[in-house]
Amino acid sequence: MAALTPDDLLRYPIGQPQLVPTPLTLAERASYLQQLAELPAQLAATVSRVGNERLQLPYRPGGWTGQQVIHHVADSHINSYCRFKLTLTEENPTIRPYDEAAWAELPDVTATPVAVSLALLASLHSRWVTLLHHLSEAQWQRTFYHPESKRSTTLEQALVLYAWHGRHHLAHVELLAA
Repeated sequence: MAALTPDDLLRYPIGQPQLVPTPLTLAERASYLQQLAELPAQLAATVSRVGNERLQLPYRPGGWTGQQVIHHVADSHINSYCRFKLTLTEENPTIRPYDEAAWAELPDVTATPVAVSLALLASLHSRWVTLLHHLSEAQWQRTFYHPESKRSTTLEQALVLYAWHGRHHLAHVELLAA
């Protein structure tokens, strides 16, 4: 395996997402649910430590600013929450991809204080985690189809991915505190 470059270490400070064997144990699932539940408060604490001035800086050369990262997490997790609900109410729905980089350049990202997305994430994660705590074993194995990857993903696999996604971007914002 090739050595990680300095850019790789900045791009993926916690490593790239890893496929984990599913089904998860109850303890594993509880750990991922806890990560989702804790993310909004962790982001808010990190943003407070970093400060608004440093949030205007990119976390790596050519990367998004801290402000873009916070708004991206909100956009991404809104989409994921909707994908979970579609999956629970439809058979293997085809989800709609979106251009994350283009969304990060829209005017609401620069014109909206990060506090708005932090509040949105707190409310969203409260609803999302409540929903997830009430899923049956069969519901965790329901799938959605992603047309870009051309594969179906279980809700359990999506839980693991979005727990990673939150930690991944939290680490990006933490880089700005250094």
